[in-house]
Amino acid sequence: MLLLLLLIPLLAMFYTRIEQRRQRIVAQYGSLGLVRGIDGRKLTSRRYIPAALFLSGLTILIVALARPQATIGLPRIEGTIILAFDVSGSMAADDVKPTRMEAAKEAARDFVQSQPSTVQIGVIAFSEGGLAVQVPTNEQSDILDAIDRLSPQRGTSIGEGILASLNTIAVDAGLAPLNVANGDSEATPTPAPVAEGSLSSAVIVLLTDGENNADPDPIEAAQMAADLGVRVYTIGIGSAAGTTLEVNGFSVHTQLDEPTLQQISQLSDGVYYNAENEEELHMIYDNLELKLVVKPEELEVTSLLAGASLFVLLIGGAYSLRWFSRVP
Repeated sequence: MLLLLLLIPLLAMFYTRIEQRRQRIVAQYGSLGLVRGIDGRKLTSRRYIPAALFLSGLTILIVALARPQATIGLPRIEGTIILAFDVSGSMAADDVKPTRMEAAKEAARDFVQSQPSTVQIGVIAFSEGGLAVQVPTNEQSDILDAIDRLSPQRGTSIGEGILASLNTIAVDAGLAPLNVANGDSEATPTPAPVAEGSLSSAVIVLLTDGENNADPDPIEAAQMAADLGVRVYTIGIGSAAGTTLEVNGFSVHTQLDEPTLQQISQLSDGVYYNAENEEELHMIYDNLELKLVVKPEELEVTSLLAGASLFVLLIGGAYSLRWFSRVP
């Protein structure tokens, strides 16, 4: 499309030759006394103004047809929710039908589909470690696909799930990742130098049966979240009575640890829910402290340039009709 710009100088040359011919005719008839009362200099200068506007409008229109893009900082109101899924082996228990894992995924699907586009949702999976399965996005299809891919794995470290969620929130906010010591049970995770309460527009939704059996301490991780202003909403998956699982030939009893989940949510100013009351999960969005952010996005500016070209063409046409009763 940009190659069409080569036509502009050709059109300018063509118009110039026509005007020169017109001037010769006017000069010829003027010498015969047939044309009177015309200021030749004023007429010549006016003739080129509409033509220049028309050529400028055509130039802008050709550039618009090339579909140019521009990076523009767009302000919008948004919040971030991290769905942290317990994918430990105990989530395969069937005391919640069909299994704890499927019940958690179903509750999460309903929650995701009820959220507005201003909320970005990320997905974290944690067992003995934490892994970001989906970075925060408002594309619901990507979020639901990430949820569908989850399956039970090994042990449970709720602390790792909270820390992985905090890292994802910090990186999404353009901050440095948290300083977390891996593989050292004596080490206490410490946050990077981030202002207290600076991440208050984000929350963590922790879907787990609460049975923690690996470091770090989930209470210490919850305190870190509270210091950064991130509330942790815990959703208990399972029953207080529990059930017995067969794991590698061994019988393992597993049950919902509500006291731990309640302590995590209270410490971070969140709320504890039971998966059976999934309609209450919509209240999480109501408690989000949305913030105004400006994010650069690539946008096609064809319509803006097309509008500018039409405006310039209309001005050229108006001048030509007023002065010469015709278009160039």
